Amino acid sequence: MYLDNEDEMILSGEYGETRQKMMEILVALGKVFGAEDLVPISSAQISGASYKTIGEWGLEWLNNLDARVAVPSVLNPIGMPRDNWREIGISKEFAEKQNEVIKAYKKLGIKLECTCTPYYLSNTNYGDHLAWSESSAVSYANSVLGARTNREGGPSALAAAMIGKTPNYGLHLFKNRMPEITIEIEKGEGKHSSHFGAIGYLAGKAAGNKIPFLTNIRPSRDQLKALGAAMAASGAVALYHVKGITPETKLPTFAEEPSEKIIIEQSEIESIFSDITVDAVAVGCPHCSPDELARLSSLLEGKKVNKTFFVFVAKGVKNSNLEYVMKIEKSGAKVVEDTCIVVSPAMDKFDTVMVDSGKAFSYVPNMCGCNVRIGTLEECVDEATS
Repeated sequence: MYLDNEDEMILSGEYGETRQKMMEILVALGKVFGAEDLVPISSAQISGASYKTIGEWGLEWLNNLDARVAVPSVLNPIGMPRDNWREIGISKEFAEKQNEVIKAYKKLGIKLECTCTPYYLSNTNYGDHLAWSESSAVSYANSVLGARTNREGGPSALAAAMIGKTPNYGLHLFKNRMPEITIEIEKGEGKHSSHFGAIGYLAGKAAGNKIPFLTNIRPSRDQLKALGAAMAASGAVALYHVKGITPETKLPTFAEEPSEKIIIEQSEIESIFSDITVDAVAVGCPHCSPDELARLSSLLEGKKVNKTFFVFVAKGVKNSNLEYVMKIEKSGAKVVEDTCIVVSPAMDKFDTVMVDSGKAFSYVPNMCGCNVRIGTLEECVDEATS
């Protein structure tokens, strides 16, 4: 793999041991996947931020690093909100360890914005090369924005952040971004993001790690977010295309519709939606957009929740939409920043959780050890307030 002079100096240790280790990670990764060189990145998003997922060994590794990132970098959701962790039932012991993780990342120069939706907080443009790690963020960046990133592991994303480059392979190369399987959706209503989450849940299982080309749907941006997040969770889809909607399908060099084809019928989609009793409701997986907060505040206006109702959001989005946040919290629901349904131990105490997300529907049983029910945002509000 070609390295320029500065890359070689970093690899030889002339910029310190930490940068040398980070370059060794990138070079090893590049060799495994046949990268010819490294490509500069415009930003990084780093997973392995919740103490629930990295534990003591991950924290020890972070504390042994002594360099700073070279490009704008943010974190994946952590295990609790940084400020009001007591309000969602986080133990003091967990909070102390989580704060050590945060302190370690801050020392490395990473912005303490802990979210799976970094695209709401800074401009990410078509064609940008990135090193993002959270599955739904990777899917959205590749598919909706037309940026280019592989799904990085926590160490490789951090290595890319410190070096400012990533190995040039996989989805960084246009030739590898062509669709491999057609998924036709039987025509139906499709008005709710949860509907597209259910489609994504089924499509991800069908596609596996292939790049799907979806037809017969016209989702909005929030619905695209729900669709891609679910496909990444139930399968391993890091890039998808929607005919006439996502940007690369409009290019003259885009490939023909793949001959391998499956059809997802409305009856399959409807079968995802059940009617079981729940003891908590959680939305915002991926984190809520400003439009979703606005809609939720309208649905909750004049109502009071009778069950635990968590709304997960990036802190930057929360702080810039306080009018909606205040209306939501007036109902008794909690708008929770920095963390999420999947990586917070706050969700582990419930038996059954209702969500509006195909991603959460896929992850919650294993990650939180509880049952899960999916519904529309309206149904989630009805369940929490009934």
